[in-house]
Amino acid sequence: MKAVIQRVKHASVTVEGVRIADIKKGLLILLGVAENDTQEDINWLAKKIANLRIFNDENNVMNNSLINVDGEAIVVSQFTLQASTKKGNRPSYIKAAKPEIAIPMYEAFVRQFESEISKEVQTGEFGADMKVELLNDGPVTILFDTKN
Repeated sequence: MKAVIQRVKHASVTVEGVRIADIKKGLLILLGVAENDTQEDINWLAKKIANLRIFNDENNVMNNSLINVDGEAIVVSQFTLQASTKKGNRPSYIKAAKPEIAIPMYEAFVRQFESEISKEVQTGEFGADMKVELLNDGPVTILFDTKN
């Protein structure tokens, strides 16, 4: 499972002209599910992101987690995170989980993350052509791969 997290001042997701998710201070989480991901990957990643100390404290030091700052989150499914660019110029997505596996894993991650932060999480729409807007704060962008 791969994730790109971005600390944001605000973020939103729009599908076919309709805004379906909108947050203020918090995290935009782009999530790519691989065919061999398990519940263990979900549990580890959700806990890690929820407790990651990347928000500034009163001394302007990154010492607070999303939980500490009572921030919000949007989780967006992004199979392209599983792209292999080793050969040629056209990415291969053979490691990305098919929808029948990816959708339940994505939904399980959202539920686990909600449990970790004790708050509802907003989402994109799986498989849709989404327009994602954000104001990256910092910028702070961190990559995760549960296989590393």
